[in-house]
Amino acid sequence: MTLVPIPQACPLSQYLAHRAEIDAAVQHVMAAGRYILGHEVEEFEKEYADYIGTRFAIGVASGTDALVLALRACKVWPGAEVITSPHTAVATVAAIELAGAVPVLVDIEPDTFLIDPSKIEKAISSRTRAIIPIHLFGQPADLSAILAIAQHHAIRVIEDCAQAHGALYWGKRVGSWGIAGCFSFYPTKNLGAIGDGGMVVTDDENLASEVRQLREYGWRQRFISEVPGLNSRLDEIQAAILRIKLRHLDRDNERRRQIADQYTHALSSQLAVPVVKAGRTSVFHQYVARSSARGDLQSNLRREGVGTAVHYPTPIHLQPAYRGRIGDTGSFPVAERAAEEILSLPIYPELDTSQIERVINAILNHTVATDCARV
Repeated sequence: MTLVPIPQACPLSQYLAHRAEIDAAVQHVMAAGRYILGHEVEEFEKEYADYIGTRFAIGVASGTDALVLALRACKVWPGAEVITSPHTAVATVAAIELAGAVPVLVDIEPDTFLIDPSKIEKAISSRTRAIIPIHLFGQPADLSAILAIAQHHAIRVIEDCAQAHGALYWGKRVGSWGIAGCFSFYPTKNLGAIGDGGMVVTDDENLASEVRQLREYGWRQRFISEVPGLNSRLDEIQAAILRIKLRHLDRDNERRRQIADQYTHALSSQLAVPVVKAGRTSVFHQYVARSSARGDLQSNLRREGVGTAVHYPTPIHLQPAYRGRIGDTGSFPVAERAAEEILSLPIYPELDTSQIERVINAILNHTVATDCARV
């Protein structure tokens, strides 16, 4: 019997789960005739700001652009340094360089994969203007420690929330702690569009005004560029889709936590399972375990029709575009070791019980087979 593959992520499943609502919302936009920065974007900005708990939200074209615009609005000028982590999607470091700034990397905690606050002080120089903590895989970084360091040095904190829509740090949503929070709505995200999209959230009125101006050519008055800006606008169709999905986000995140709990309960004796620190509520954008035999495990799961992924196989400082400029082999040993051992298991709200059991059994069977082979 041919096994039906279980993908590691499945944005199509989320569309199908809300298909009638999404199709109706798209048809409404198509019939309305306004396709860029219209009513749907305005309403989504209000709803998302209310959800996160900030005064303002500004829709942009992508999560990368959200970071670029937030950095520029914070007056992080070319040549300034911005501290972040090497274990992340390349978008974070790409955004720093697109803003003209210089990325400075700090190693991660071995149990959470998040930036290690104890190593930030050493990375601060007279040119440091911002810290970008990444709430990786859905878990908040140690914001209390990071904000204390930033305040002491008069440095801005811009949160990278691309994987943490709805995550809580001591009961308050990520994105509302720093001067700005930046979100991606890439299709695989917990809150995903059917295309690209992003958002900057903030309580700072001046920063919000700057981002709104910068996202559209530096205009305050149409066709008059007061400052050099970008073309980074969230379109109406994506906003309409995201408004529908936002209504279901908390329920979907709770389902992710339930799946994560099932994995952890069943697999904690076989793999190094995710650690969620006190005071933090993860939304499990990814369920990332560790195994010293990752290659064999991943190959076996593939044969069993179980999709996996590695987030991320190469730390930023070892990628060809950055190697030698912001680090080299041995510069960040915790991140380098993690990249050799981590494996993301299937996790999305539409996974059913039988699929979860298949994933678990495939891992347990692999472990038994490996142990028997060693006897």
